[in-house]
Formats: sequence, C-alpha cells, structure tokens
Amino acid sequence: MIVDMRIYTVKPGRVGDFVAFYKEFAWPLHQKYLGRCLGWYTGLEGQLNQVVHLWAFDSQADRESRRAELAKDPAWQEYLRRLGEGGLLVHTENRFITPTNFSPVQ
Repeated sequence: MIVDMRIYTVKPGRVGDFVAFYKEFAWPLHQKYLGRCLGWYTGLEGQLNQVVHLWAFDSQADRESRRAELAKDPAWQEYLRRLGEGGLLVHTENRFITPTNFSPVQ
C-alpha cells in the first residue's frame, strides 16, 4: 500500500471556503475514482491555512490509473477550472508515503 498525502495551502482566511467548495464538487468525484480516503484534516495550530488529506492505493500504478480516470471526467475538469478562477489555493504539495510494518493502517 502507498498513501498519497496531499497538502494544500489556502489563502489565509479562506480555508472554510475551500473546504465547502471541495466538499460540494470534488469530494464526490474523489470518492468515485480514488477509493479509500484515510482522512481529511484542517490545521488547529501552526500552519492554519493548510488542508491535508490522505488516500490509500494498492500501488503507484493503481494511483496513476485511478487519477487518469478522474482526469477524464468533465465534472473534474470543471472543478479544476472553477478552482483556478476562485484563486483559493496558494500551493499544492504531494508526498507519497508507505506504512511501517506496525502501523495500524496497512
């Protein structure tokens, strides 16, 4: 298993707007195409204008295949267009991690 950890830095004061926009338009698509979400988080301290979500995949090939299918969906393309127009995101970072042999999530 690999985990895609996505960290989005949002314009200060706009995290609530981003979360609401994502929940309405992207969340249903991510559930349909990406599969297993391990969690969706916002900051309480430190970097308050960041959102982190974790997605589990069987392999890098599994992730690439699922994301390719997502990219073909016109609703996803519309989400990306509207997200760009809204100017909510400052930075996006992806990290690929894998659980240790004693991690509760395998």
